[in-house]
Amino acid sequence: MATLVDTLNNDPRKQAEARPRHPEKAHRPDSEVLRKPDWIRVKAPGSKLYAETRAIVKEHKLVTVCEEAGCPNIGECWEKKHATFMIMGDTCTRACAFCNVRTGLPDALDAKEPEHVADSVAKLGLSHVVITSVDRDDLADGGAQHFADTINAIRKASPGTTVEILTPDFLRKDGALEVVVAARPDVFNHNLETVPSNYLRVRPGARYFHSIRLLQRVKELDPTIFTKSGIMVGLGEEREEVLQLMDDLRSADVDFLTIGQYLQPTRKHHPVKSFVTPDEFKAYETVAMTKGFLLVSATPLTRSSHHAGEDFAKLKAARFAKLGR
Repeated sequence: MATLVDTLNNDPRKQAEARPRHPEKAHRPDSEVLRKPDWIRVKAPGSKLYAETRAIVKEHKLVTVCEEAGCPNIGECWEKKHATFMIMGDTCTRACAFCNVRTGLPDALDAKEPEHVADSVAKLGLSHVVITSVDRDDLADGGAQHFADTINAIRKASPGTTVEILTPDFLRKDGALEVVVAARPDVFNHNLETVPSNYLRVRPGARYFHSIRLLQRVKELDPTIFTKSGIMVGLGEEREEVLQLMDDLRSADVDFLTIGQYLQPTRKHHPVKSFVTPDEFKAYETVAMTKGFLLVSATPLTRSSHHAGEDFAKLKAARFAKLGR
């Protein structure tokens, strides 16, 4: 069987669609995709409010991690007009074994993107917004200035909107973190994703202790910014490793921890090693709170930006209560 590709078509979007989404995974043998237990099932999206949110996103030609990562909570969030915007394109320079975002060489940055994101935030009437991005190892600053420009544009268009960012690790990008922190996001999130023993297989382009240090450095630069990190379970980690990771995050004074179930996007991705039960998630939450986090979200469907607005209010309340004591 032969596959024909129109090489005369100069439309960048169509050219991107013609390329394999994950060329680095093409040689991997297929792995079994396990049947999801009942506690992970969600209803398919399709409400009127979901359609309205989708229309605004498409009108401004924006990318959302909700779509790119295949988030199971997209129906619930978009029905509430909550969306996590993914800036700097839809192509990542990393090749994490768990992630469904396209990998390859990204296009140049869109200088108008911060303004388009800010306009969408205003039209959606968001009180709290989450901005994330692909890894951009091809850029001298890893995209730090683009993050700062987007934060500033949102503040200008929607002064009352609080801004949460979920950033890459800015590995080997000296001065990049300082640029982002200077824009003063309300919440700085950077996910560890998994325990250190899994990094070579699951997150080979990253460095565990660099990520810990990144989160610690945010607090050193501006102690008023809430810091947050998240992991997935079901990747083959041991319980003791998760508890040690909690201690590592607390040593960096991280405020908020999220723990969710890893779901395998395709047969070429890292397999699910186990489905963690709701009771086990509750136990993780209980232990994490005793270690000093201001807030912990640990459920099978927990994702970094799920219920982010409500969680931000809880974070503020928890900080005030702690200061009061």
